[in-house]
Amino acid sequence: MKHKHILLFFISLQLVFVSLNAQENTTATDSIPKFTKYGFRLGADLAKPMRSLLEDGYSGFEVMGDFRISKKIYLAAEIGNEKKDRFESNLNSRAAGSYAKLGADYNAYNNWFGLNNAIFTGLRYGFSSFKQELIAYEVYSTNQSFPPFTVVDPVEYSGLSAHWAELIVGVKTEVLTNLYLSINLQLKRMISDTKPENFDNLYVPGFNRTYDFSVYGVGYGYTVSYLIPIYKRKF
Repeated sequence: MKHKHILLFFISLQLVFVSLNAQENTTATDSIPKFTKYGFRLGADLAKPMRSLLEDGYSGFEVMGDFRISKKIYLAAEIGNEKKDRFESNLNSRAAGSYAKLGADYNAYNNWFGLNNAIFTGLRYGFSSFKQELIAYEVYSTNQSFPPFTVVDPVEYSGLSAHWAELIVGVKTEVLTNLYLSINLQLKRMISDTKPENFDNLYVPGFNRTYDFSVYGVGYGYTVSYLIPIYKRKF
């Protein structure tokens, strides 16, 4: 019986050493630092070239970029150019110009280690420099002796500008290493715009269509982008 107790003691002692050794190995494994990538992400909006192909009277492009400054925050910017023709029963016009949007995004998604997907929301300040062209318009008359007629006398209004604030929400997914696809929706609020004399801004590049009864506008984007890693931080 005494020998059995001694044997059990040594077996228990060996099990304790094995357990301690396993814990040390686990701790050593867990103590290996994990890093996540930080850098510039550059890309383009695919929606505008597709719209250019499918919609008569429209052409445009947009390039975008962001830079990660913390675990959740990204500085972001978009620049682009648009031209939009409007042909209606009583008015033909054209708007064309360039724009830029500056702001930041917040990633609300908690990634596992090794993943860099995002469910994000962001704010932008938008600025556009553009021109409007009144191509033709119809003069309405109730006098039967002078029926309505169309005036074709193009007038160009250049040096126009607009400023707006923009709320953006979207989803970004890493489909291949450092390659991302994203879709987003935008709600815009016009702050100010310079209006042409005896006319109006029917379309503002970067802001989209305007409305007489509202200062709000909407937009969307479908982007492809590539991350250029610059440095790493602990996950």
